[in-house]
Amino acid sequence: MAWTDDRVEVLRKLWLDGHSASQIAAELGGVTRNAVIGKVHRLGLSGRGQPTSTIKRQRRARRSVSGVNRTRRTLSVGATALKADYVNAIATDLRPLDDIVVPIAKRLTIDHLTDKTCKWPNGDPGHDDFHYCGHDSLESGPYCEYHARVAYQPSTPRSRARRG
Repeated sequence: MAWTDDRVEVLRKLWLDGHSASQIAAELGGVTRNAVIGKVHRLGLSGRGQPTSTIKRQRRARRSVSGVNRTRRTLSVGATALKADYVNAIATDLRPLDDIVVPIAKRLTIDHLTDKTCKWPNGDPGHDDFHYCGHDSLESGPYCEYHARVAYQPSTPRSRARRG
């Protein structure tokens, strides 16, 4: 396939508009991504516009900031079926994290765990020194006050923005 003047002009326009080499190759037809990249370098078209994906991201961000595309979504990642109730329960009746002292584990084995003991694992289950925390657990979950705070941390504003 030869590079005609018309095809070179289309290449030049698409490249400066920010399209990727793959997109340009698909638009032109009969050329590969590498052929497009080679021609761009031979033409000296290094000053390229913004990539299309960046433009789309910016448009989405502007829409969500202006309120046009503002929807509330609940995401569920992993085993979180009971997490919402548990987080609400600990958020209302616990002290701030600064006031909590890290407990020294009571070093319970699995045989000694009950419904009222903290089931936070410590160590490698394959080693002899593996044990569980063993302190009194909260009524609303399997962990003591300290380990509940570690296990169920609220999402940060940055990660919430990334999801939305």
